[in-house]
Amino acid sequence: MNKEAIQSETTTTIELEPLLMHANMLNSGDSIDIAMLANYQDTDETRMLLTPEACGLLTSSGLKVAMEEGAGVDISFSDDAYAEYGVKIVSREEALGASMVLSFSPLRTADIMLMKPGSSLLCTMASGVIDKDSIKALLDMDITMGCLDNMYSHNDTPIFADIIDEIDGRAAIMYAQENLSYLGGGKGVLLASVAGINPCEVLIIGDGTDVYSAAKAALNMGAQVTVVNNDVSMLAVAREICGPQIQTIMIHPRVLYNKVKTADVILLGTTTRQFEFPKNLSAVMKDSAYVLDFKESHPSVSVPRTVAMALSNVLVNFFDEMRLKESFDSMISTNEGVQQGIVTYHGKLVDKLIGSYTGLPSADLSVMLAARN
Repeated sequence: MNKEAIQSETTTTIELEPLLMHANMLNSGDSIDIAMLANYQDTDETRMLLTPEACGLLTSSGLKVAMEEGAGVDISFSDDAYAEYGVKIVSREEALGASMVLSFSPLRTADIMLMKPGSSLLCTMASGVIDKDSIKALLDMDITMGCLDNMYSHNDTPIFADIIDEIDGRAAIMYAQENLSYLGGGKGVLLASVAGINPCEVLIIGDGTDVYSAAKAALNMGAQVTVVNNDVSMLAVAREICGPQIQTIMIHPRVLYNKVKTADVILLGTTTRQFEFPKNLSAVMKDSAYVLDFKESHPSVSVPRTVAMALSNVLVNFFDEMRLKESFDSMISTNEGVQQGIVTYHGKLVDKLIGSYTGLPSADLSVMLAARN
C-alpha cells in the first residue's frame, strides 16, 4: 500500500502528570538535548514520534532538539520544515551522540554502540521486540532505555499504546475497504449497505483498543459488525464502548464456523484468554474475504503522519515535565507510570519480561531507585 498522510481532525492532549505551571524555565546552558532518528531503510516502518510543530514547542521551552537528516520524509515533512522550528539537522552519528535519543523502533546493536555512555533512549515496541545482543549493548553502554508504549499516564492509562492501537484499528478498516474495492483487487463492493443491498459482514476476534476502534470505524462506515471473544465480561465492555448496534458472541466452534463462512472481513486480535484461530476455518472463508492479524500487521504504518501528530500531543507534555524536573532520571524517580516503561536503567536490565525471554538477569527498579535516593 502507498504511504499516506492523513490530517487528524480532533486529537486530545493528555498529560503524563499534571504540569507544574509556575515552575521556572531552565537556562539554555542547562538544556536537555534530544535527537530524533530516521527509521531503518530496510524495514517497512514509517511512523515517527514528533512533528515539526511539536519540536517547535520543545525548542521554545528551552530544549535543544536535533534530527537525523531526512528523518521526516516518512511523514511528508522536509528537513527545512523542522529547521524552521529550531531543529538542528545532523548526521545519524551526531544524533546518536545526544543525551536523549528518540527512535520509533528499538535500536540495533551497531547504533547503540555509537551512543554516548550514560545517555537515554526512548522508543516503542510497536513494531517488534528488542533482541538479546541489543540489550547487552545497552547495558555495556550504561544506557537508560524507556519503552513509551509500556508507560502509563497519571490516570493509569497506557496512553502511547492506546494511541497506536486506536490508529491501527481505524486504519485496518481503511485497508479492508481498499481490498474489497475493484481497484484493490476485490470484487468491487462497499462495506456499507445501500437501498436493497445488505452491508458487508465484519468479524472481529478479541478485545482491546485496536479491536474496539476497528469495530467503531466499521460501524461508522455502515458495515454489520460482530465482535467475538472468550470472556463474557469483555464482550459487555465491547458493547458498552461500541454501542448496542454491534453483535457480541462467545467463541463456540459451531458459531465461529458459521460467522467465518459468511464474513467479508476478518480481523484477528488478542482474546482475553489464550485462543488460536483454527487453521481449518481458512477452508470455509470466502475467496474474496479480507483477513488481517493485528499481531502480525500494523495498519498505522500507512498513516504515519497521523501517528506522529497524535503522539506529539502527549510527548510535548512528557518533555515539558522532564524539563521541569531537570532530567530523565528525576522524572523516572518521581513518576510511577514512566517507571513501568523502563527497560534498562544505568547498566541494569529492569524489565522482567525481557529478562525472561533473553535469559538475562534483571534487577528491581524500585530497589535501585530507593538506593539512589
